[in-house]
Amino acid sequence: FFMIMITIYGIKNCDTMKKAFDWFKVQNLDYIFHDYKKQGVPSGKLRSWCETHDWKTLINTKGPTWRKLTVPQQDITSVDAAVALMQEYSSVIRRPIFETGEGEILVGYDPVRLEAFVR
Repeated sequence: FFMIMITIYGIKNCDTMKKAFDWFKVQNLDYIFHDYKKQGVPSGKLRSWCETHDWKTLINTKGPTWRKLTVPQQDITSVDAAVALMQEYSSVIRRPIFETGEGEILVGYDPVRLEAFVR
């Protein structure tokens, strides 16, 4: 059967990312890793993710980066504002984000959902 190539977006030294990498290793699946910190995420990619998922799903409001933002920075009311914030502060993007070559995405690490996503 045909195996889909998955790109994993995130930050290398994040505990949740390590769980995702380990899951792929155990499943013996290859993946491409895209590091937000080193490579950023193009605005077009962020916009397409916002079309698939609400931008509120893509922004990690529980992390230290979010908490350090000012109230006006946190007052996001549009996709444009969300994309601008995610481009400026890549650590605020939830992780991991898994993407197939067909542009389907899965936000966050959940082994059960991931199993269904890669098959």
